[in-house]
Amino acid sequence: MTKKQVTKPVVKKLFGTDGIRGTANQFPIRADLVQKVGQAMGYLLRKKPSRRIGSERLVLIGKDTRLSGYMIETALASGLNSMGVHVQLVGPLPTPGIGFVARNMRADAGIVISASHNAYHDNGIKIFGSDGYKISDEMEKEIERLVFEEDLNNYLAEVNSIGRTRRIDDAGGRYIVNVKNSFPINSTLDGMRIVLDCANGAAYKVAPQIFQELGAEVIVLGNQPSGYNINDKTGALYPSKTCEAVKKYRADVGITLDGDADRVIMVDEKGNIVNGDHILAICGFHLKKLGLLKDDTIVATQMSNFGLDKIMKQFGIKVVRTDVGDKHVVEAMRKKQYTLGGEQSGHIIFLDHTTTGDGCVAALNVLAVMAKEDKKLSELNEIMENVPQCLINVKVRSRKTLEEIPGYKELAKDIEKRLNGDGRLFVRFSGTEPVIRILVEGPDKKLISSYAEELANLLQRELG
Repeated sequence: MTKKQVTKPVVKKLFGTDGIRGTANQFPIRADLVQKVGQAMGYLLRKKPSRRIGSERLVLIGKDTRLSGYMIETALASGLNSMGVHVQLVGPLPTPGIGFVARNMRADAGIVISASHNAYHDNGIKIFGSDGYKISDEMEKEIERLVFEEDLNNYLAEVNSIGRTRRIDDAGGRYIVNVKNSFPINSTLDGMRIVLDCANGAAYKVAPQIFQELGAEVIVLGNQPSGYNINDKTGALYPSKTCEAVKKYRADVGITLDGDADRVIMVDEKGNIVNGDHILAICGFHLKKLGLLKDDTIVATQMSNFGLDKIMKQFGIKVVRTDVGDKHVVEAMRKKQYTLGGEQSGHIIFLDHTTTGDGCVAALNVLAVMAKEDKKLSELNEIMENVPQCLINVKVRSRKTLEEIPGYKELAKDIEKRLNGDGRLFVRFSGTEPVIRILVEGPDKKLISSYAEELANLLQRELG
């Protein structure tokens, strides 16, 4: 008699490291599912007290410049309206702008339609609560449960309570004023020449105005969105274009944003890249000198270079590390009210000014340090020296826990032994793409590259 096999139920999942993300018109970014997400949000908002007088609920929806944004915007608004929730559409606006404007307008939630740094064919949904912070993991799980396990049509609003959707025009101006408030009120950018790359994304209108209104001469790249060209060989993932432009126009600094402008990579006047780790080092040291760095601590992630820990320790600054994702950084910061945190990729959070990563706020804070110290960015950037680092992304078709992968545990242990305490190994599955990321750090670039390749070959064989 054969033993009956028990089939494990397939666990359906919407949310990853940073909201919901995928290829437009494919799971989970299909109009029918997006509408259900809107309905689930509306249902949950109706169950809890509103910040507004009466029983009305209000949600703001912003987006970047992807073609599919129109479809998703309409589906979300439809789902929310069907649950009796009013919607205000703000159009293209950086992700941090939605967090700020939602809180500023006393909305019950803010939703961003964006796949951040991904190509145009992807899209996503990020959700902020009424406090301007991204919603909790518990709320994400409840939205998933409602979408997959409940018939949300049972909870539709009465016909006389259906929500309305309208567009508002002043959200961009509110955000611009808020960002400028993060720059010292007695300072300007007069006489400074900046190359600014907006990645043909959400900041293409507001970012140039921010720096121009503060007095800078701004040479703008990536401000001609077509619906298809967001992040296309431009922006924070491709800073080489800004490097070239800085040298060509003899600019003082380059600022390159990603598609939803929640991250920034900077370029010094010599055309050298200044990534998120270096921005943390520059701003962390400056805040420490001013006595404004809470508990002399900054927050970084497991992907940050070991060189950050080394230099911060020299200055008496502690580095707290979290899982990858600016959401995890913000959570750690909020627990102890730390002032500064971020990621190597350019998500930098100044908790006194913003509730999530904000590329424009981060750039302005670096410019403020340059003005205060009367130093060029290349001089400030000398504060930190990177430990050699090798990062390899391996495309995967399936996911397992690392311990389940044959041979992984033994090889990882062997590599850590070979590093002999002078480096580190970090491996993780991406929360936004079908890849596994392998990071090896150590003093010898050739050796760590060979270690990373060994692991990549194993994982490609088992998961590719």
